[in-house]
Amino acid sequence: MLNIQIFTFLVQLLWVLNSAQQPEQAPAGPGGSDYTFGEVLISDYSTEPDGFWLYEPIAPRPDSAHLVVLIHGYGAINPMIYGGWIKHLVGKGNIVVFPRYQKNLTNPAPSDFPKNVAQAIKDALTVLAEEDHVKPYPGKMSLAGHSYGGVIAANLGVNYDTLGLPTPDAIMLCSPGSGPFKGAVLDDYTGLSPDLKLLVMVSDRDHVVGDRFGKKVFNTATQVRQRNLIRQFSDRHGEPRIAAGHNECQSWDEQFDGGIYNFTSNKARKTVRTDALDYYGYWKLFDALMDCGHSGENCHVALGGTPEQKSLGQWSDGVEIRALEIQLPEHGDN
Repeated sequence: MLNIQIFTFLVQLLWVLNSAQQPEQAPAGPGGSDYTFGEVLISDYSTEPDGFWLYEPIAPRPDSAHLVVLIHGYGAINPMIYGGWIKHLVGKGNIVVFPRYQKNLTNPAPSDFPKNVAQAIKDALTVLAEEDHVKPYPGKMSLAGHSYGGVIAANLGVNYDTLGLPTPDAIMLCSPGSGPFKGAVLDDYTGLSPDLKLLVMVSDRDHVVGDRFGKKVFNTATQVRQRNLIRQFSDRHGEPRIAAGHNECQSWDEQFDGGIYNFTSNKARKTVRTDALDYYGYWKLFDALMDCGHSGENCHVALGGTPEQKSLGQWSDGVEIRALEIQLPEHGDN
């Protein structure tokens, strides 16, 4: 029996060694490793369901920075599940607010999620106004939401003014959906601003929420001129493969352990990794989308179905990773 196990291990090892490998993170540009800030200042205000974790760039500490709100999926309360993405965003010079919005897996009701996130953002702004904190650029914020967090981000994108929040200039929804819980879902998203830069990214093999909600936002946000629906596919050409499930935007890093453990965090510990789909997919696209929303730069990387937007890089043997599929607004949308 032991000999069979050793033989099987050797066969698997040879397979990995002889397979094409995923590309490393690009040295510069959207999604790249050209980090200006070497450390993250972590502040924990997460005790209550409307609490939050706050991450600021230091080493060196800037006077001001853009505000990013990263909204987790249902039950994925512990920020270490998204820690790699948080570290990347802060290293690029952003302040990141990670709202808790849930006490646990059953409390509060989903209809309360948007107001909890809104309160977290407002409280974070109060903290940032204090001495010895990086000051956010006034009046604007960018939102990224995964799964139910995408539902919340879309809701805030419509209702930000009523909730007393800064204006969203860029929103990225990652595998967005509510499953059986409809709290926070709006009838339509025509209320999203025409000036917003919007990406809705769905995965081809998402068997948790599918693409129904993502398509609803894309199809009804007709006032948003610059919006794309992105579909991501699996690719088994190399090792490890590129997957296309529900949690592809998650990026594990225990530096960001918030001390909250449940079924979701236990599963993520075993399955979540940082790979080319983060570097050339989620991180690249959101970096570029924020640049486009803030300054009009890198819009061709974030939007429009360009080669720069669709590419996920190359396997080590030069074969292109299966590209993203982009749906643009119908001609005639406002």
